[in-house]
Amino acid sequence: MATLLDPPATRRGDAADDYHGTRVADPYRWLEAPADTPEVRAWIEAQNAHADAYLRELPGRARLRDRLTEIWRRPTAGVPFREGGRWFQFRNRGDQDQDVLYVSEPDADDPSEADRALLDPNLLSDDGTAALTGLAVSPDGSLVAYAISEGGSDWKTWRVRDVATGTDRDDVVPWSKFGGAVWLPDGRAFLYVAYPAPGATETYTEANRAPRIALHRLGTPAAHDATVLTRPDEPDWLLWPERSDDGRWLFVHVARGTDPANQLWARPLDAADWSDLGLETDFQPIQPGFDGRTVPVGVDGTTLVLHTDAGAERGRIVATELRDPTSAVGDAPAPGWRELVPEGPDTLDAAVLQGDGLVVAVLHDARHVLRRYRRGGDGNGDDGDDGAYAFAGELELPTVGTVAELGRDDASDAVFFAFGSFLVPPTPYRLGPGDARPAALEGPGLDLGADAYVVEPRLATSRDGTRVPLFVVHRRDLVRDGARPTLLYGYGGFNSPTIPSFRAHFVPWLEQGGVLALASLRGGGEYGRAWHDGGRLRNKQNVFDDAVACAEDLMAAGITNRDRLAVEGRSNGGLLVGALLTQRPDLFGAAHAGVGVLDMLRYHRFTIGWAWASDYGRADDPAMFEVLHAYSPLHNVRPDVSYPPLILTTGDRDDRVVPSHSFKFAAAMQDAQGGGAPILLRVETRGGHGAGKPRRLVIEESADVLAFLADAVGLEVAS
Repeated sequence: MATLLDPPATRRGDAADDYHGTRVADPYRWLEAPADTPEVRAWIEAQNAHADAYLRELPGRARLRDRLTEIWRRPTAGVPFREGGRWFQFRNRGDQDQDVLYVSEPDADDPSEADRALLDPNLLSDDGTAALTGLAVSPDGSLVAYAISEGGSDWKTWRVRDVATGTDRDDVVPWSKFGGAVWLPDGRAFLYVAYPAPGATETYTEANRAPRIALHRLGTPAAHDATVLTRPDEPDWLLWPERSDDGRWLFVHVARGTDPANQLWARPLDAADWSDLGLETDFQPIQPGFDGRTVPVGVDGTTLVLHTDAGAERGRIVATELRDPTSAVGDAPAPGWRELVPEGPDTLDAAVLQGDGLVVAVLHDARHVLRRYRRGGDGNGDDGDDGAYAFAGELELPTVGTVAELGRDDASDAVFFAFGSFLVPPTPYRLGPGDARPAALEGPGLDLGADAYVVEPRLATSRDGTRVPLFVVHRRDLVRDGARPTLLYGYGGFNSPTIPSFRAHFVPWLEQGGVLALASLRGGGEYGRAWHDGGRLRNKQNVFDDAVACAEDLMAAGITNRDRLAVEGRSNGGLLVGALLTQRPDLFGAAHAGVGVLDMLRYHRFTIGWAWASDYGRADDPAMFEVLHAYSPLHNVRPDVSYPPLILTTGDRDDRVVPSHSFKFAAAMQDAQGGGAPILLRVETRGGHGAGKPRRLVIEESADVLAFLADAVGLEVAS
């Protein structure tokens, strides 16, 4: 074990708040100031120096970094797509921090012909922290609107590049967030999501509300961009535009924060007037109320096919007719919906039109399965047939894993997607309309010897009797001696499923003989709305109980014990880790909380945090204050408790989960630690929440975290 020095001292202030008659002290409130504030910056530097002094002595750190470099520095290719006769594809040679967008010449037949580099974010900054975070190709394929985010921030600046010449136009459109761009059919203007510009010193902390959909006409200053759609009466509505797959319709999604239920509106993209639109008068309401999550699948003539969980908590496929805006807003699903695929026992996750049917990805026992459906009749309704689809078979996938980026190429009617699993990096696949099985377009670029490993699905029993899916991965030659170093990973929130997928930093852990356990906790989207509801708001404690049940199941199965079990999570998963440590510090041998939500009483005051109230509730509600205060990691740190080794990671420019969550929790844990285990804080400078992080920084952080966890739970890293 490395030498452990005393952590830096952290000044305690006298800040406090009164919550409905309960006084709650907040001695580290000063750490909420922007990270560039002199006192906060000095504190960050001291914490980083303290963490580095410990981490650089860890055995195996260099070997883990070398192996992660080998895994990350491999050629990769994304899912190709075609627009205006040109193929586009993201690729990376393996030695680049950011993926590069490649393009083909017009009328290319094959995605492999996308061989000319069009957008290379690696050329935009010296440190690789400029990331491409938004992309929209004009209908004729001649222009690309692209968004760049700096230093890990969610803020985007849109620019426009000429595809033929590879040069940028003069257009620069700043202060965009949380949404893509949609071109108008003539290619002379695009719609995008704009937010009010933050204060000069609060770029990464100020709350983001009252978005608007704006229209940028090429060649005009962004300051003159017209507001197309805004709802000042509903500042907490999120708005984002989407173009239909046939290019003829604009869809606007309206969400109340991160609640998956949404409204959906449609308008012809070739409409003449794009000024001061109102939802009630200028759009056809497709899903007029917040009765469920409804998203477009595709347009077939004038028929819009939808994926919805309105009236079907695990999802179904329905259809409705598109028309000019005429309907008044109502509180129920739009009349005229026809059911094409009814709700089944599995959760419908994604769907795409193909030929006379559908390709559908469902979640079956917390892993993806691809299925085909064919139209049962002519669909005109004249003979009593309502156009419903019939199940036409399951498509073979390589192993237990995850399907992502499911989409269709209109010209060839081929479906493209990415597939990956624990030891299979994401690989692009093509499924033609007559193909019996999908075909890989390229190899994964790395053979990790997946056949040498076992993936064992298990079910843990939570406190209330709920059965919780748990995937256990290890080498085939593992001996279950009850003391195998094991890493438990979970998330449990926001209707987001945690299912078998490729995460590069798991690979060295498995190769060195460690066990990986992936938990599909309540709060996620694995089993439909009830599973999500079972882990949010007043039910949030169920998520932590589920994780405890998974930990205890691993011990009962003779795999590991308390001293050899590490737990890890990011973002909402960081909240999971913080709650587990403060509720059950005796259960784990080590922990990593990455970019965690750890102050549950004040999370909603910063950037987009207010939007998470759909999962968490807010402390200004007296009933929810009691719930939040009971599990908020920051407010449940107890003095003189022997906490297990903990490493917290964050970025000083994280404007999703602001770094003060990790700062305050680190200070509280360091002050309270009653044992001899390290409590480390590692802060990435010019780093954000994770999206677009340069590969070299990912490698460095992953090596530090893995070395810390391995050392704490006794995983010996071979040199």
